[in-house]
This record gives sequence, structure tokens and C-alpha cells, in this order.
Amino acid sequence: MKKRLLAAMLAFALVLGLIAGCSQSKTPTSDNDTQKANSTTDSQKKLTHVVLNEVAHSIFYAPMYVAIEEGYFEDHGIELELVTGYGADKTMTAILSGEADIGFAGAESTIYAYQEGANDIVKNFAQLTQRAGNFLVAREKTDDFSWEDLKGKDVIGGRKGGMPEMVFEYILKQNDIDPSKDLTIDQSIDFGSTAAAFSGGQGDYTVVV
Repeated sequence: MKKRLLAAMLAFALVLGLIAGCSQSKTPTSDNDTQKANSTTDSQKKLTHVVLNEVAHSIFYAPMYVAIEEGYFEDHGIELELVTGYGADKTMTAILSGEADIGFAGAESTIYAYQEGANDIVKNFAQLTQRAGNFLVAREKTDDFSWEDLKGKDVIGGRKGGMPEMVFEYILKQNDIDPSKDLTIDQSIDFGSTAAAFSGGQGDYTVVV
């Protein structure tokens, strides 16, 4: 009887030893092992490279810059390459030529491309803003500005047909000012160069983004 009891106890001890051994082999031996495992998993994640061509580099787009710096795009599996086009026409050219995957610009550029018979039709798929982030900047300080102050002045606008210029002309008309008669709007300067032209002495006012 004693021999049988001793044999049963030994068998039970062996079973416990096997269970403990299996359990230890499946569990990391330290926190460092767990961190290494997680690091290996993260390094194996593949990011999708996307080139985004923005129409202008402006404080108006600050939320996007914050998202880039904080790594929000990487969190969603995107390796974002940001390029500044300095004009919706140049942004559209980058898309049509395949240099950019996404264009961050006004909707009018896609309409122009369609009217010109582009083979690969560009589509607008998101509305990021509801108001134009344009500013009218004066050379001289004005304490009590009125749109009437623009009459007879020289203003550096944007490219003809571009969103900044169209918005500016719309506002002028809303204030009973004729864009073609009541002031002189220079639309010959590339939008990426308007700020430099204004700081260099051209114009009484300029439109900036």
C-alpha cells in the first residue's frame, strides 16, 4: 500500500514539473524580452509612401503640419512626403505628371484640367476648409480700413483664374468695387513670388495666403 502511495506521489510531482516547464517556455523571461518582441513587430510594419503637393506653405494649413510632426500619418500606416507647389497650376501639373499622389489645392484646378481635355481626370475627394485663408496686406498702417480705400490703388493679386484672385474679386464686387475699373490688380506675378515682390516695393496692397 505504501509503495503504491509513494509511486502515485512521484507521478504527481513529475506531472507538476512538466506543466511548470511548459509554462516557463512560453513566457518571456523579462520585460526586456517583451519590449524586444514589440519592437520587432513595429519594425515589420510597412508604411505606404504618399507624396502630397500643397499649393502654398501657409499658417492656414497648420493642423496638417502638426499632424506630420506628431506622427499621426505614421500611426495610420502612411509615410507622407510634403512638397510645396507654389500655385494650384503647378500642383495640378505635379499630379498629372505623376510626381504627386495628392494635390492640396482649390477645386478650380481640377475644372481647368478637365476643360483642357486631360486624359486622366482628376477628382476632388475631400473638403478640408470652408473659408478661404486669404489676407489683404497693406503697405501703410490703416487704423480704420474700408474697402473704399482700395480705389485708385495698385494691388498684387494672384494668378488669373486662381482661387485667391477669384475670392478677392468676389469680395470687391460685394462691396460695389469694380475690379477692372476702380483699382489696378497685377495678376502677372507668380503667386509664390507675390510676397517677395510686395516686400521689394511693388504695390500698395497684396493678397497673401
